[in-house]
Amino acid sequence: MRAGRMAYRWPLDPRLRGAKLVCMTIHMVKLCVGADDIDDLADWQKRLMNALPNPVHHTRTAPKRAEEMLDGGSIYWVIKRAIRVRQRIIDIRSVPDDEGKDMCELVFDPELVRTYAQPKRPFQGWRYLKPGEAPRDLKSGEAAIDLPPSLDAALKNAGVW
Repeated sequence: MRAGRMAYRWPLDPRLRGAKLVCMTIHMVKLCVGADDIDDLADWQKRLMNALPNPVHHTRTAPKRAEEMLDGGSIYWVIKRAIRVRQRIIDIRSVPDDEGKDMCELVFDPELVRTYAQPKRPFQGWRYLKPGEAPRDLKSGEAAIDLPPSLDAALKNAGVW
């Protein structure tokens, strides 16, 4: 290991891949920069999957709570100031960048699961999201009405839906 750099914790360390840990699920929230809607995200990931079996996203640092994210966690994408869709995280691994430095690769299930819109202010990097704070998935056949997040929240608070 290079001086001054922290070693990645399990599960990124291949020697510990078989280890069983008891942990609670945690999710990740990330801004989907450049996407105007869920279809933009889907199109971007389809193009990516021409070269890869699953959609991926690269970050400079590995999440410290990676094992909790791999225990059923999802990434919740923020599009136009609201969480609108999620994807299950299926792997987190260390890969070299173009300069040979380690970076983190998040690997997702290709299925995009629409959620009720939940307002979210802009932020840098990612944030952890507890399961109880995550927006509900839209049920099969339920319309994904693209309401402004403030109107959606007001309607929920009023008990309309």
